[in-house]
Amino acid sequence: MSDHKHIAAEFSPVPLRAPDDVMRLERLGAFYPTRLSFMRTLIRRLNRDQARVSRPVWEIDDEGYGRAVYSVDVDGHRYSLVAFSTRLAADQRTDRVIAEAWDTSYALFDGEPTTADLDRLEANAPRQEAGRFEPSELVLSRANKSVRFFEHVVERLAQGRQPDEKMVGSIGYLMRTTAVYGNGKFGIADRTRLSDRGILAGSFQAEMLTVWLIRGFSHDLVEHIARCRAPETFVPIEYRLKRHLGIGNATGLGMAPFLVTHPALLNNWVQGREAALARVCAVAESDIATIKRAVELMERTERHLEQWSIEDERQMARVETVRREWREVSAVVNTDWLSSPHPWQRLAELSKDRSLECQELVVALLLECHGELVDDLADKMMTAREQHLDSSMPVATLLDLCRTHFSWALDIDFSDRSETHLFWYVSEEKLEPRLGNRYEEDGAELEMPLDIGRQVQDMARDLGDADEGLCVAEFLLMHPQHRHAVRRVQGVAHLPYSEIRDNLLGERCLPIDMLRCKLSFFGASKFDPKSDRWTRITLYQGAPLFDEVTDANADDWWLPVLTCRQ
Repeated sequence: MSDHKHIAAEFSPVPLRAPDDVMRLERLGAFYPTRLSFMRTLIRRLNRDQARVSRPVWEIDDEGYGRAVYSVDVDGHRYSLVAFSTRLAADQRTDRVIAEAWDTSYALFDGEPTTADLDRLEANAPRQEAGRFEPSELVLSRANKSVRFFEHVVERLAQGRQPDEKMVGSIGYLMRTTAVYGNGKFGIADRTRLSDRGILAGSFQAEMLTVWLIRGFSHDLVEHIARCRAPETFVPIEYRLKRHLGIGNATGLGMAPFLVTHPALLNNWVQGREAALARVCAVAESDIATIKRAVELMERTERHLEQWSIEDERQMARVETVRREWREVSAVVNTDWLSSPHPWQRLAELSKDRSLECQELVVALLLECHGELVDDLADKMMTAREQHLDSSMPVATLLDLCRTHFSWALDIDFSDRSETHLFWYVSEEKLEPRLGNRYEEDGAELEMPLDIGRQVQDMARDLGDADEGLCVAEFLLMHPQHRHAVRRVQGVAHLPYSEIRDNLLGERCLPIDMLRCKLSFFGASKFDPKSDRWTRITLYQGAPLFDEVTDANADDWWLPVLTCRQ
């Protein structure tokens, strides 16, 4: 049998899946977290460096209010989460971005904060956007308690009892973050400060570290309050339950435009995932350890799906479908079936006549079984530079690129009102993206340029009328409004997965698909849509705790399952 260390030499060429298939909104909205997701990558790097978390400051009173600092040393740098817990009136508690106060607020500090730093941050972090910050702050965040569940856990622990397991399983977090800001927002450090920082140089790694540390703070806080309430009867949370308590998150439209405004980065994320799938499918023969691992993970996946229950009818119907399909696939795929040649390609093929949810879940499974084969691709996904405009390109070549890579856009009838039903804009109040109905709401004149398909179609029309002997520079002198579209079309020739190949203005567009795509790359699980424009998710559910991150099995938390008491 093959050894993964030598498997590359045995590859048979397997093409990557076509962008026209992969980059459709419906498929992107069926993505699952994989071992290349950013949270998984961060935990592996913390594990590799045997990172240790300390708590040098704990100035929290008996009721759970005050400040704390968590520090982690990694790659020769110290990073510190500065956490503040404050009183919050019930009428001020909301997950909406318009909120102005929260139960807790945080800053990821570059180094070890002094008392003066803590005092300065205590005056500003709870104010979030209204505060004043310095480049020593790398990330800014805030979170609210899941009030009834948080109090339930406090009461149970104070009584010497464990939390109700059904509530742990159905809720899965003590707090929900409502924003995690990085990259220079509100005066904090620009991303370039981290460009040579190793572990934090990649996509969203500083933000992912922040959320992991917040999760640990939420565990410590609930136990601290319970201990203070009844020190004689208090018990800590059992590890299996604590591990299942991640961090909740409420995510809305603010996240969606990122996939359009960062085409090169989107390409690298998706292409890395697709390259990993191709590597796995090229394996001619698998070893027995990997086969057994696959069967074990298929059983775990079935249990995870059974524990994924939500109120949204559309998504719950999809969950019920993939539950049934997964049982069908599992009934066929056993150790003997996987011992035949090209087992992973055959498993991928087996899923093709099933739902997109099932197909993309199989993709995630295949990657999960082959860490040694695919993990190096995470480094290639992390950063990207956008393409420069090639002004010397002949207009005939540019038109050919339009027809080759944007046929989906050229086929849309934008004179049909249903295809221009939506418009994207930025809220003046909160400077966050919003979505409007073009024919019923004001503000279309402030539209964000996310209409890539319409822009390319308009440009292609003018290209068709232009002299074939012109170059792009000459064409843009006559049609300067197409500069943005030129860059997009030229870019996709080198970055095949850089464009969502659907109309983001059409009434059939569901922004929730864009949200799920991006969140899957973060590593989020148990998507819980509250509409087609925002969702709740759980981050770091099943992930190692602070004192487990150096363990040998720290990376084994894909699709977590709440285990029963032994």
